[in-house]
Amino acid sequence: MPNASASSDQPVNRIQPTRIYRHRLPTRLWHWVNAVTLLVLLMSGLMIFNAHPRLYWGQAGANHDPAWLEIGATRETGFLRVGSLRVETTGVLGRWTDRRGVQQTWAFPGWATIPTRYSLADGRRWHLTFAWLLAIALTLYMLWTVLGGHLAKDLHVRRGEWAPRHIWQDIRDHARLRFPAGEAAARYNILQKLSYIGVIFLLLPLMIATGLAMSPGFNATAPWLVDLLGGRQSARSIHFIAAWLLVLFFLVHIVMVLLAGPVNELRAMVTGWFRLPPGKEGDA
Repeated sequence: MPNASASSDQPVNRIQPTRIYRHRLPTRLWHWVNAVTLLVLLMSGLMIFNAHPRLYWGQAGANHDPAWLEIGATRETGFLRVGSLRVETTGVLGRWTDRRGVQQTWAFPGWATIPTRYSLADGRRWHLTFAWLLAIALTLYMLWTVLGGHLAKDLHVRRGEWAPRHIWQDIRDHARLRFPAGEAAARYNILQKLSYIGVIFLLLPLMIATGLAMSPGFNATAPWLVDLLGGRQSARSIHFIAAWLLVLFFLVHIVMVLLAGPVNELRAMVTGWFRLPPGKEGDA
């Protein structure tokens, strides 16, 4: 029997998917090292925060000083207080039940911390070890980004991309889940460029600087850093805020990967090769 599709008089246009080498090896290595490092730093940092779950501004802060953020517990409830706003968080923050059925009153539950049991000493060991790994990996990646052409080729914001109309259009496209296709998918858009530059050159260095400012040994070496950040307690508050900005970036990043096609995106970050989504005829 003849193949109906083969005998059809109508031409069949099949657009073969195009593969491009999108992520070079240093980018892929740093991406995965950074993902593991930041996860360990976050979880060990939450354990350290459990030792004193209050944040202040200025040079010093203790139990009887006014805190701008506090996670605590009463006899019956857990709560989160930010300024004058207080929210009950029983079962999640402040007061929760561990896997043995025992109620605990640490700020963050054991499943979110390293180690899972309360241990300030172990939390600090994990945190400091991976902080060094983050600092070394970030320094090497920043040098490669600038000297290896990644900044100029992929992250450089062109003059036309600064136009408010262009930025607003990109925001609208993301809100409508309209992702670029064809050749446009091979390039970073303005929101990606600004977020990646902000994380690599601003947020992560700020995390390292505020972490150093909380170290008594480093304070003796460079007291100017503590003064620049407004005091050790201000450095701790900025460190905490920056950490949750990184968590927000991570969550948005994961959502975008899932919506854009997780198999293609993960393959590209493992092998470097990215399959361009087919675009309409005439797309550039």
